[in-house]
Formats: sequence, C-alpha cells, structure tokens
Amino acid sequence: MKNNSDVGQSDDQLLRISAVAELTTLSKSCINLWVAKGKFPKPIPLSRTVKVWRFKEIREWAEKQVAMSEEHAKEVV
Repeated sequence: MKNNSDVGQSDDQLLRISAVAELTTLSKSCINLWVAKGKFPKPIPLSRTVKVWRFKEIREWAEKQVAMSEEHAKEVV
C-alpha cells in the first residue's frame, strides 16, 4: 500500500469500495466477504446503498496484515 501522501489522501478521506479494492488489491466480493467475517474493517453506511471506509482504517488494516505476515515469516525461518 502506498503512503497516503503518495496517493493524495488524508486519513479522514472517505473511500468507496472501488477505491478500497484498488488500494488493497482485493476484489469487491472479497472485501464484502471479509467484512461479513470480521476480517476487514466495517464500512460506514451513508445511505441504504452507499458505504464508505475511512482511509486511515484501511491503511491501519494493511499495516497490520504486513506486520503479521513478517512475524509469520520469522517463525518459519
């Protein structure tokens, strides 16, 4: 995931699912499934059909995934 200054996004910026999918390289269906399973941050509903995520929450989730991956790699070696 790029640094938020690289992509011109502030921590409070609200992202639609297409932007979240692009940032995380996850498909929209994977994001929705992981939200339902509690493996991905829940969106903020703006209306019945519009849901958004805060950039900060997506960035923090991605950083946590990288840290967990690095920790797992250390255990394997």
